Amino acid sequence: MSIKDTRREYDYGQLNEASLLASPFDQFQLWLDQACQSPIKDPTAMTVSTLNSEGRPWHRAVLLKGFDEQGFVFYTNLGSNKARDIALNPRVSLHFPWFLLDRQVSVSGTAAAVSPAEVDTYFASRPRESQLAAWASDQSQPLASRADLEATFDAYAAQFADQDIPTPPFWGGFRITPLEFQFWQGGPRRLHDRFQYLPDTPVGGWRTCRLAP
Repeated sequence: MSIKDTRREYDYGQLNEASLLASPFDQFQLWLDQACQSPIKDPTAMTVSTLNSEGRPWHRAVLLKGFDEQGFVFYTNLGSNKARDIALNPRVSLHFPWFLLDRQVSVSGTAAAVSPAEVDTYFASRPRESQLAAWASDQSQPLASRADLEATFDAYAAQFADQDIPTPPFWGGFRITPLEFQFWQGGPRRLHDRFQYLPDTPVGGWRTCRLAP
């Protein structure tokens, strides 16, 4: 089958003005809970999009590790491409691809570093092998071979044997404060439902608008 002939109907459900919650945070929490209860693999996976020093966009998938009305949190190596991009331009976008539910959520916002205390608390909660992997990976840098990566992992495993593994000094997290949300629900005949939330007055309020799909 040709790529151009690959298509399906979107018939999971609908999103309308009556069912849309007033707060985008509440709407996102509802959909996140439903995604986590569904058969979707990695329901907390999100694409983070940044711009580099040349203005070139790049996208990568990370796992959402915190969410509340303050924003969306993820953790990463601070030497990674995404961390360097954010240091130059904190404006980023997020995308949650819940295609099994015929849903997508897009978020545009501003990234800022989370506190060292938050980083330490989260790092301590990670499985031990994930902690070691954080030490072993010089993220985004050229790597000679898989064997070199595994040898570095084994070296750190030996170094930290029989002791708690500290947070690497080059590891941290970011919180994205939302400036816009868009919720997309696939519909039959390609007549999808799409709603935008933008900040409104009074402070903390949001206004909604249905967008053409």
